[in-house]
Amino acid sequence: MTKLVYFAWVRERIGKGEEDLDLPDSVRTVSDLLQHLRGLGEEYENALQYPQAIRVAINQEHADHHEPIAGAREIGLFPPMTGG
Repeated sequence: MTKLVYFAWVRERIGKGEEDLDLPDSVRTVSDLLQHLRGLGEEYENALQYPQAIRVAINQEHADHHEPIAGAREIGLFPPMTGG
């Protein structure tokens, strides 16, 4: 099981703040994960329709979309940060 945590408008569009998922073996990278999640339903598709805009943290450390997720205890998904 992998704990996924959603932040800001990602959370609002998916409709939950976090969930535990059993990911298939084919989900190996952050990019694979985003593609997999988009197939879970309309709310996921709406939240992740522009995957390149989604920021990801693995075990609370920023990760690029090509990074492997093997061994991740927690994966956070959030929109780009804005300054101000």
